[in-house]
Amino acid sequence: MTFRDSPWPDGTPCWADLMVPDPRMAMDFYGALFGWTFADQGDEAGNYLMCTIDGRAVAGIGGIPPDQAGMPAAWTTYLATSDIDKSVDAVGAAGGQIMMPPMDVLAAGKMAITADPTGAAFGLWQAGEHFGAALANVPGAMAWNECMTRDFDTAKAFYGDAFGYEFDDMSAGGFSYATIKINGEVVGGVGGLPGEVPAEVPAHWSTYFGVVDTDAAVAKVTQLGGDVLRAPADSPYGRVAQVTDNQGAALMLVSIDEATGG
Repeated sequence: MTFRDSPWPDGTPCWADLMVPDPRMAMDFYGALFGWTFADQGDEAGNYLMCTIDGRAVAGIGGIPPDQAGMPAAWTTYLATSDIDKSVDAVGAAGGQIMMPPMDVLAAGKMAITADPTGAAFGLWQAGEHFGAALANVPGAMAWNECMTRDFDTAKAFYGDAFGYEFDDMSAGGFSYATIKINGEVVGGVGGLPGEVPAEVPAHWSTYFGVVDTDAAVAKVTQLGGDVLRAPADSPYGRVAQVTDNQGAALMLVSIDEATGG
């Protein structure tokens, strides 16, 4: 269980939000799946929804703008930065792409959308009044974030150069994966997409949300109109499944102890 009332360290996955055609459908889905409550941030913020557990922000939901109609529903992982302009420059210098330059988000902070050289998109967040997730590593909240790509070596080099990450490489026998570390603390991962993943699946950042019972959560997903991309399976870190919500956005579910967050 992680509580946060101050900005996350630079480079840490600090926030995730969902862009969808229909935020109301998303509220119905995630409210039933995770028990989230929702706070509309008002017209000035595009009616962005702050998703909370016990009053603490865990994720956000926004509507896809009319001028971007047709854009698929998707979750975005944001990496914390104390200087967004410097981070954007570092992304570009390391071979990444700036998809949306830094912009102010009212008093909440500053954001940018970027992509690594292998095509995996991610956001940058410089905290203002909003630090990012105020609660993590509990059921219904973020539990892990990772970049999955078809060019593991290029991605690993990029994130090391752009964010100064250290890595614990766990690769073996055709399996490519490394945990990402900041000041010795593991904060996420980068891995190679397995060969059986369809070619049309692009490089991407995945957000894992904690659940008490992965099998029960997957059953709930299907009841709510979502789909199962990868059936529940045991891992050393908990029982994991990949699903889509009722508008096609992919997310990961991982079992997590309700009392300890482990």
